Amino acid sequence: MDNIIFGKNAVMEALVAGEREINKILISKNIHSDNKLNKIKELAKANGIVFQFVAKEKFLPYAEFNHQGIIAQISPVKYADLDEFLDKPHKNASLVILDGVEDSHNLGAIIRTCVCAGVEGIIIPSRRNVQVNATVEKTSAGAINHIPIIKVNSLVNAVQTLKNSDWWVVATDASAKDNYYDINYNDMNFAVIMGAEHAGVSKSLLKLADFTVKIPMLKDFNSLNVSNALSAIIFETVRQKLSQQK
Repeated sequence: MDNIIFGKNAVMEALVAGEREINKILISKNIHSDNKLNKIKELAKANGIVFQFVAKEKFLPYAEFNHQGIIAQISPVKYADLDEFLDKPHKNASLVILDGVEDSHNLGAIIRTCVCAGVEGIIIPSRRNVQVNATVEKTSAGAINHIPIIKVNSLVNAVQTLKNSDWWVVATDASAKDNYYDINYNDMNFAVIMGAEHAGVSKSLLKLADFTVKIPMLKDFNSLNVSNALSAIIFETVRQKLSQQK
């Protein structure tokens, strides 16, 4: 399997080298703590990498490997840095920020949509959000290779950094007064925040947003998942951009 590293020595060496993007480390609840395991946890904490103690059943798909009760899930892409992204010139550019999206298929579909719509980057948090994995890569149909995926430790700090760099922030919320097509997206750099279906965008991010918008529904039934909702909003920004060019 290309997207895992298994065994205490291999995982520890990957953490020390720092050359591979590690999404998460799974540790069996059944293994005894020792110096190597303690060092792995210490290095993971120092690098902001999530580690999780799980039941031994989680390791059944990896039974053929000598995993020693520890597996590191590796990203198939190298994540981009927000500051380096902002150092480059941007004009009427767009970003998408994902707050708590947990489904790999949704993330893959979002990446594909963003590439088609000319979005210049996608920001995801290092915790409480699906990371780029093999399912995401496959669902994106290759689009993952055509857009920077920017991983940050804090979405609040990332949004504040964007605002300090003269980016406008648009958050989505079902109770917003404005519809997504009421905003003029032209002549500004902007980022659209999308939340998870069950929770929406967090209150801390809503407070930072310059605009809050909703997708109007003709039926009292909110059936759009996050990838569908993003498609509606982001292609409205494309429509406005193309209309201005006429």
